Amino acid sequence: MKTYLTILVNSEGAPPSEIKNQLLNMGFKATKGNYDFVYEWKDKHSDVNELVWFADKVHSALKNSKVYFTIETS
Repeated sequence: MKTYLTILVNSEGAPPSEIKNQLLNMGFKATKGNYDFVYEWKDKHSDVNELVWFADKVHSALKNSKVYFTIETS
């Protein structure tokens, strides 16, 4: 299972390098293509509550950085 993240940065917010470092510290890997970052789950059978908890964790990490993000897990 993988969680994909797309980031939209704001010129009035945190620098992209800072955002990248925060996400890498969470276990994301930078990627190319349709998504900016990917998180590979060790547990292939995480439930919806765990996925929402993880999305909340991403939200908290990016709070006050003035970025928008989309998250998709498959």
